[in-house]
Amino acid sequence: MIFPFDNPTPPKGSEAFPSSDILTVSHIVRRVQYTLEEEFPDVWVEGEISNYRLAGGHSYFTLKDEGAQLDAVFFSGAQKRAGAVRLGGGASAPRDGMKVQVLGSISVYPKRGRLQIVVRQMKECGIGALQEAFELLKKKLQAEGLFDPARKKPLPLLPQHVAIVTSPSGAALRDMLNVLGRRFPNLHLVIFGVRVQGDGAASEIAAAIDVANEMRRTGERNFDVLIVGRGGGSIEDLWAFNEEIVARAVARSEIPVISAVGHEVDFTICDFVADVRAPTPSAAAEILVGRREEFDEWIHSRTKTLRLRMENARVQAAKDLADLRGRLIRRRPDAIVRSLRHACEIGRRDLLRALERAARERRQRLDECGVAAGHAWTRHCDALRGALDRLGAQLAALGPEATFRRGFSLTLREDGRPLRSPDETRPGERLTTRLLAGHVRSIVIASDAVFPSAAPRAAGKSRPSPEDGQKWLEFT
Repeated sequence: MIFPFDNPTPPKGSEAFPSSDILTVSHIVRRVQYTLEEEFPDVWVEGEISNYRLAGGHSYFTLKDEGAQLDAVFFSGAQKRAGAVRLGGGASAPRDGMKVQVLGSISVYPKRGRLQIVVRQMKECGIGALQEAFELLKKKLQAEGLFDPARKKPLPLLPQHVAIVTSPSGAALRDMLNVLGRRFPNLHLVIFGVRVQGDGAASEIAAAIDVANEMRRTGERNFDVLIVGRGGGSIEDLWAFNEEIVARAVARSEIPVISAVGHEVDFTICDFVADVRAPTPSAAAEILVGRREEFDEWIHSRTKTLRLRMENARVQAAKDLADLRGRLIRRRPDAIVRSLRHACEIGRRDLLRALERAARERRQRLDECGVAAGHAWTRHCDALRGALDRLGAQLAALGPEATFRRGFSLTLREDGRPLRSPDETRPGERLTTRLLAGHVRSIVIASDAVFPSAAPRAAGKSRPSPEDGQKWLEFT
């Protein structure tokens, strides 16, 4: 029965507050604790570790299966007595997603009245369903090259426009805004509010990443960097950032992505695909924008260093110039020039003498060659002249003039060809006969076989006979 706060006195006859059997909360909890410890002093429980954390050397976590979950505590003393968690004959530290079997007693944590198991021993017996899905997706995306450092984009030195994909009501956003506002108050921020856990959260996160990139492509917002993140939690709370749809969206983002999911010990698929992984949301803001004062100090330091180097370079250049001037004076360049000029003059005279000597030698050789060529030409002309005289004598002895002197003549036809046989003529044809003293022109009247032919005589005949059938020519 519930009473209003202004009338705390129960009505008469009411048994809401009996005078006996009134138990305190502590009494009830202690009785439940005693009962559970008596009923379950030593029990083996199998489940998957979730929300694992360390505090004061003690381990606190949740054991869960498909239908329920149970708080667990593994005190440091019990850990030392039990040793490390058995893992295939070796040892491994407990972690979220690990499937374990624990030995302990069922009890109640009095301050919160929550059921728990106090662990005395723990051994690994497999990987939890979520952890197994995590490892499978991790291997798949790694094989596709989505974790390759070569494809990761660098962050800008001083970003001006930043997109943040996170829960609008989460502490992670407040932490990031606090750091960004303190370190870079004139930064332009666009918050894409999404759900960061539960059904549909992964789709909202991926869609927000795509929208930010589309805004950049269209020029609506020129985002320099994109932060995707949330605060800490169990593996179930962070599972949206282990979904493949989020990993694909981060991988295809043209904007450099910082993954800031959970605490420093939390790792998600989004962390591996992103260009930069921040251990916490606050650390993402610190990575994104260093302190303004630190940047100013960096600029001042670089400016000071540059000025110092320029001054050192100027001093060194002045020193080198003075050294060169001194070396120049010591070496007396005017004397060097005079010496070189004298050497050049001597070389010029020697060259002229050599050229004159070579010209005289060439001229003498040319004269000698000319005399020799003249003698050779004279001898050649004399030889040619003697040969010509001999040929003239032969021509005089064998030529037609000598034949004409012996009484012979040469008859030519109208076309200039010599007449060799009477058969070559026809009546009325004009002929020209050449004699020693001139020419005789005549006309053919007839031809008759009177003189023997000039053809070779038959063997055994010394004189031609009338039967040879030769012809005569009759002229007018």
